[in-house]
Amino acid sequence: MADLDLAAVRAFVTVVDEGQFSHAATMLGITQQAVSKRIAKLESQLGVRLFDRGRAGKPTAEGSRMLPFARSLLVAADETVASVRPELRPLRIAVLGERQAASRSIRYYLDRHPASNVEIVVSNAFVTSRDALVSGRADGAFARPNGGPRPLPSGIRALPAYLEPLHMLVGKDHPLAGRSAVTPADIVPYPVWVPGASVPSEWADYYREFSEFSGITIRTDPDPGAGMKPAFSEKSSAAFDLVLDRIAASDSLATFSGDGFLAPWNPNIRRLPIVDPTPAYPHALLWQPANTHPALPPFLAHFRANYNGDIATDCWIPEIDRPIFG
Repeated sequence: MADLDLAAVRAFVTVVDEGQFSHAATMLGITQQAVSKRIAKLESQLGVRLFDRGRAGKPTAEGSRMLPFARSLLVAADETVASVRPELRPLRIAVLGERQAASRSIRYYLDRHPASNVEIVVSNAFVTSRDALVSGRADGAFARPNGGPRPLPSGIRALPAYLEPLHMLVGKDHPLAGRSAVTPADIVPYPVWVPGASVPSEWADYYREFSEFSGITIRTDPDPGAGMKPAFSEKSSAAFDLVLDRIAASDSLATFSGDGFLAPWNPNIRRLPIVDPTPAYPHALLWQPANTHPALPPFLAHFRANYNGDIATDCWIPEIDRPIFG
C-alpha cells in the first residue's frame, strides 16, 4: 500500500468534525468537490467506505475506528514540521462554531492579511474554545473570559475583541413580531428559549445573569413543547436550526441571537434589536503570554485596534466583565 496522503486524511477528519462536506471545504479553504475527491482517494486506497452515503458527514463503522488514529497522525505530522520550522505551523485560534461572529471576524482578518497562516479550531459546547486554549490545542481563543464551570488558569491574558449585541428572534405570529425594536421590559411577559444555556458554561452564566438583571424568563429545557424533539446537541449549528424552526412555528416562544451570528434564512422569523439597554455578549481574545508564535502579535494587534468599544456605554454586560470591556 502506498503512503497515506495527509491532505486526504485531514479532509476526512475535518468532514467528521464539521458534519458536512460543505463546511469542511470552508474550513480547509478548498472546494467541496476537492474535499470529495480527497475522501474518494483515501477510500480507494484503504478499500473501505469512510462515510455513510445516506447521511453526509456521518462516518461508517470503519471510519469511526480510523478517526482517533487519523487525528494522531495529523498531530504527529504537524508537530514534526513545527519542530524544525515553527514559523510554518498555522496560528490556531479556537472558536465555538463556524457560524459565530468570531469565525467571521477571523475571515475578515484573513481577507486583509492574505499571507497570514491562521487555522480556525472549531470547538463545541462540551469541549469549548477556552478548553482548547488551556489544553494547548490552540494558540488563542475567542470566548467570554469570566464564568463557566472551569475558571481560566491564572496568567492567561485577555483583550476585548467584540461586544455582540443580542437580538430577539420571534415567529411572525408572536405578539412582538411587528415591532422595529424591543426593550427588556417588553420581553418580560414572554418566555425566551435558549437550550444551549442548559450546558454549564460561561455563556449559560451570562444568560443567567441577564435574566437576573432584566426579569426575563429564560428557558433552557431541551423540549419546550409536547412531542418536540430535543433541540440541543453537540453540533450547535444543526441544533440552532431546530430551535429556529420551533420559534417560527410558535406564537409565544422567542430566542436570542447575536447580531454577528450567521442564522439560517427562515421567512417566518422576525429579528428584533433590543434597546434600553442593549444586552451584549462580551467576546474576548484569550492567549498564553508565553506563546511565541510569530503570527500571534499581529493577530492580537488587529483585534485590539478594531474592538467596538464605542458601543459599550449603551450595552448591558455582566459587571464582572466591565473591567476588560469598559
